[in-house]
Amino acid sequence: MKLRVRGHIRDLLGFKGLVPKRKKRFAKSPARAVGVDPMNKLARRLHPAAQHLVVAEIKDETKTTKTFKLVADPDSATKELACFRAGQYLSLRVEVAGARVTRPYSISSAPFEALDAGGFYEVTVRERQGGFLTTHIWENWKVGSKVGSSGPCGFFYHEPLRDAGKIVGLAGGSGITPFRSMAREIVHGESDAELLLLYGSSDQDDIVFQRELGELEQKAPDKIKVVHVLSCKDVSMEGCERGFITADLIKQYADVDDSSFFVCGPQAMYEFVEKELATLDLPRRRVRRELFGELEDVTRLPGFPQEVAERTFQLKANIGEVTVDVPAKATEPVLVAMERANLAPPSECRSGECGFCRALLVAGDVYIGPEGDGRRAADKQFGYIHPCMSYPVTDLEITIPRGM
Repeated sequence: MKLRVRGHIRDLLGFKGLVPKRKKRFAKSPARAVGVDPMNKLARRLHPAAQHLVVAEIKDETKTTKTFKLVADPDSATKELACFRAGQYLSLRVEVAGARVTRPYSISSAPFEALDAGGFYEVTVRERQGGFLTTHIWENWKVGSKVGSSGPCGFFYHEPLRDAGKIVGLAGGSGITPFRSMAREIVHGESDAELLLLYGSSDQDDIVFQRELGELEQKAPDKIKVVHVLSCKDVSMEGCERGFITADLIKQYADVDDSSFFVCGPQAMYEFVEKELATLDLPRRRVRRELFGELEDVTRLPGFPQEVAERTFQLKANIGEVTVDVPAKATEPVLVAMERANLAPPSECRSGECGFCRALLVAGDVYIGPEGDGRRAADKQFGYIHPCMSYPVTDLEITIPRGM
């Protein structure tokens, strides 16, 4: 032990002897601008906290769907678009009727299209009856409209180190958008994955990207296969499947034992497909799900207290030194109640995953669905919630981070 201690002392003295020499070398080295860290600068370029965009083009895809091309706003600090991976989303930041809100939208263009001068993102928005932001976008966005956005977010992308080389995409309705991005990336040669896409639609005349998906399939027939699944009564399309995306249909087309499954669509489609996938006995790591945002009907989830479904509770929100009391409906997330009061709470995924809206539950109770609880174990223990997926079942008091 004594020899070991003496050795440590000798090493320490030797290190101290190097200090004067290093100081001299530092003094002779070129001066570097104060506050400029190359790694931090690169990180800000790759993962900007905010991007300032402008609508450059609007394309009608179907009777209910439009694609908006977004480019960097030349009058802003955003000089280039952040790169992303096929399947990620942007959290758009928009003011609607005096309230600042955010909503995540999958990027439907490919990553290579965002690079270099003239780069762009595309987001494809389906008009939804009663949709809070979709209606505003359809009625108000024009070429030249300015749009705030986060950097690209999310984990719904193919990672060769984690996922199988064969992707089985299970899409429903506007859930096709991230798969369009993946397919474009494959055709462009930026991805070695194979994509089998089972795409469910309830209206033959409202299939998003129908022609383009066929063209992408023709360009890379050994890499991409698209199977349309129609649940409507009147069908004239040739080569499609009828009904829904069932386990039997999946087994008919997919190599179940050697594929990774990616699911994206509306809430009802998730609920149906999850049950079908369960019968295939797949390892959890081989099923990935895109965030579907706010639930269309939280009362359908197991464990939701039906006796409070029609009630409105009082929410006390503490933000810094400000305390505000706002009404909060049992069937709407706590986050929405704060947005209606124009508190501009921070949020990105709106699906309980990212933790950007994390808040401390000071008093009261909330309902959190089993699929929307992305909290860490420590947060559950110490009373933190994600307001985007927390529904009030009593009067509440919460403390939230400052807004954007």
